[in-house]
Amino acid sequence: MLKNIKRRILNSGEFSDRIVRRHNAFWADPASEKIRNVRMSHTDPIEKWMDVPYWQRKLSNKANAREFALMQGCQVPELYWRGADVDNIDFSKLPPYYVIRPTTGHSSKMVFVMDHGTNLFDGKRYAPEEIVAELKEAVGQKADQEFLIEEFLQNEEGEYNVLTDYKFFCFNGEIAVVWEIKRLGPKTGFATFYDEHWNQINEVHVFYPPKEKGPAPKCFPDMVRQAKSLSKAYGIFVRLDFYATNRGAVFGEFTPTPALGKGHTRFGKKILIQYWDKYCKGLI
Repeated sequence: MLKNIKRRILNSGEFSDRIVRRHNAFWADPASEKIRNVRMSHTDPIEKWMDVPYWQRKLSNKANAREFALMQGCQVPELYWRGADVDNIDFSKLPPYYVIRPTTGHSSKMVFVMDHGTNLFDGKRYAPEEIVAELKEAVGQKADQEFLIEEFLQNEEGEYNVLTDYKFFCFNGEIAVVWEIKRLGPKTGFATFYDEHWNQINEVHVFYPPKEKGPAPKCFPDMVRQAKSLSKAYGIFVRLDFYATNRGAVFGEFTPTPALGKGHTRFGKKILIQYWDKYCKGLI
């Protein structure tokens, strides 16, 4: 009974309702997938990016997100391969460390963080043909699905580990919350919440158990600068992911409807609504 009450509190409220409304507005349109998967380039003029209503849907494609971030002056991982014809991947030309991820999807599904044949996300070893088989199945299930094979980023100490996530909740150039996730796997880890000055704040989301405050990454000021710039270009609420690496802040992806609005604490929903109403008032 108490669990059900707590779940309803976490998954309801004005912030949750706005995220659900946005999700419906973005993806109920029959043309939404075509819009998301149109190929864009960092050399395209901004008018081409913004040539449809809710143009931000294009950035839910991770390949387009890379290009948009490049256009805004952000660093992104090196790209080794992109496509849907996964039989053409030449694994012999890949370094021992690399990352495979789909251009569309969420919750780290179909992500391979490879270290000499072992996927650090599930601890299993994969032969190239086993990876290809899984990717082919995913491509067959979803039209326009592609995969990216990218650089495995090193942390600030130059080590190859599952990287800490820095998720910025942003509103038209303003940062409400920074969510630091010390990952152990795709859905396991520990979290701490901060403001843009690295002052710890109350818990905003309950997915990961809390941990004590730690030091900010050396490139945190650059993350803040880039997050504000990307958020201003995006125009409406968005969550932005960054990584702290041995070559500085590196952009990850845009998330327009995080967790579909579920799992946020009362404090979290209050601060996010305050920022929404102040900096994105009347915007979806």
